[in-house]
Amino acid sequence: MPILPPKLEIPQSSAQLPAPVMFRSAYVPAAGVYPQHQHAWGEFVYSFSGVMEVKVADHHYLAPPQYGIWLPPDLDHVGLNRYEAHHCSLYIARPGCDAMPPTPCALTVSPLVRAVLEHLRLQTPDAASTPQHARLLQVLVDQLAVAPRAGSYLPSSDDPALGAVLAMLQAQPGDNRSLPELAHAAHTTERTLMRRARRDLGMSLADWRQRLRVVKAMPLLEAGQTVETIALDLGYGSASSFITMFKRLVGATPDEFRKGATGLIAIN
Repeated sequence: MPILPPKLEIPQSSAQLPAPVMFRSAYVPAAGVYPQHQHAWGEFVYSFSGVMEVKVADHHYLAPPQYGIWLPPDLDHVGLNRYEAHHCSLYIARPGCDAMPPTPCALTVSPLVRAVLEHLRLQTPDAASTPQHARLLQVLVDQLAVAPRAGSYLPSSDDPALGAVLAMLQAQPGDNRSLPELAHAAHTTERTLMRRARRDLGMSLADWRQRLRVVKAMPLLEAGQTVETIALDLGYGSASSFITMFKRLVGATPDEFRKGATGLIAIN
């Protein structure tokens, strides 16, 4: 029999939260799944390690640790992670969601927001009942309300040709076929593929492929694989070329990322 992914515990849903803002963190195993659910409050999902993914209808939101995913109230969604991850959720009661985006999206996590989330993660359960804790949570909500919106760091596409190419690259991130070769494999033209990438992804296919490789590299780095092995598996001819790409997108070298010295990923 096939091994089914572990179903993760979903917080009990009710008409309202017991507090205007609540914080929750959890470690989740590889291939964990939060089955489809919804709740009457908004949720901001952030991953301290690993990459959390959220599926909403036909859209797939994916954010590495430099981003979090915002989900408005009453939204059916599925949460999952392909590798072991440590994540948190910030639950915001409906009245507090007025200043937040009306649709699901990725939000850029500033150094201040990340520091506050780390602080909340380390607090004891007793601290959650103090006025200081409540004020800190409100500061966090205020910061998220003005955070730059990034859609999804690694957007998807429902276009048959472009979607087929993205699926090929997802399955083999080290695939170094040129754009004309990928277009031929998807039974389309290079020009059409370029145009649809700009339309659906907001970036070139080359940029999307680099982001894919960053996302694939992060859990491997956290798992302790060598930079050289990761670079070769992701289609780079040398570790130095992979390091250059990774630092340009992440703002830190792979080893610095492994140690937690990450900066913000730039969205161009």
